[in-house]
Amino acid sequence: MSPRQVVEAWVEAFNRADVEALAALYAEDAINHQVTWAPLVGRPAIRAMFEREFGHAQMVCIRENLFEDGDWAILEWRDPKGLRGCGFFQVVADQIVFQRGYWDEGTFRRQQGLET
Repeated sequence: MSPRQVVEAWVEAFNRADVEALAALYAEDAINHQVTWAPLVGRPAIRAMFEREFGHAQMVCIRENLFEDGDWAILEWRDPKGLRGCGFFQVVADQIVFQRGYWDEGTFRRQQGLET
């Protein structure tokens, strides 16, 4: 699959809250760095993050733009509540080896009713 196709599959799995399908898209030693948190290393850590986040928040990814450049796919997204963000995915041999995401955690927490 091309990087674009992998990210299209990622969006579909994300919108189903399918933790197993999401985790399967990552290489065993992948790095996921959402800039509001420390980087996660390895498929088990990434899977646990998705399980935790889907467990307390309703998340939907609406694709606005999806670009591909070499082994990278760049996703600009929004959600139904108005949150916007951007993700960079490096894909090698049909698996995500590196992901970096930019979004505002404060806005996300307020919209989800997660403020403490």
